Amino acid sequence: MKESLDIQFISDVMCPWCVIGLGNLSKALEELKDKVDATVTYRPFELNPDMPAEGQNLNEHIAEKYGINQEQSDQNREMIQARGKEVDFDFNFTSESRMRNSFDAHRLLHWAHLEGKQAELKVALFKAHFTHNQDISNYQTLANLAASVNLDLVAAKGILENGYFAEEVRLQEQQWQQNGITSVPTVIINNAYAISGGQPAEVFKSAIEEILEKEKVAVQEV
Repeated sequence: MKESLDIQFISDVMCPWCVIGLGNLSKALEELKDKVDATVTYRPFELNPDMPAEGQNLNEHIAEKYGINQEQSDQNREMIQARGKEVDFDFNFTSESRMRNSFDAHRLLHWAHLEGKQAELKVALFKAHFTHNQDISNYQTLANLAASVNLDLVAAKGILENGYFAEEVRLQEQQWQQNGITSVPTVIINNAYAISGGQPAEVFKSAIEEILEKEKVAVQEV
């Protein structure tokens, strides 16, 4: 009999390490598919909640936020691109790449969860931003991405234009911050175990196996 796993994947669609973390978590779950039945829910986190509507050039943003020079930034991106290839993801960084405000994307992801299409939309948002350099703060772009995963285009536009799910997203963000989450990705398993960072697949796999063993022992002791 398979063990049930409840996984909360806390992340931002602006975060490249979240792409890598998700890819490796998915690999680990695939390797464990005979043992576990996992439900993954994507929860919101904003790396830059005050990012203006027009966004900011990525090079400029990285230099300002982390105080690193162009050479260091280029090295980081090369590493991210290499890690991306390991999970079959194409990071297409250019001199025109921009950091965007992700709040509206999180609102749309909240709705997609209610519609059973959250995983598909999450991947579509990652590809739109990191591979195709699309503006995923733009309502039309977001609505088109929703439609690309078989969500209703008109409903998506209405949600975005009328501010739906803003309160729900803000409450969730506050909840994770109050629980001590300060960086992403953070993976919460069965509301009891946290794994931080874009870990390799083998790290996720061994952590999950350890959690299953702990829970089995706990049940036996009751």
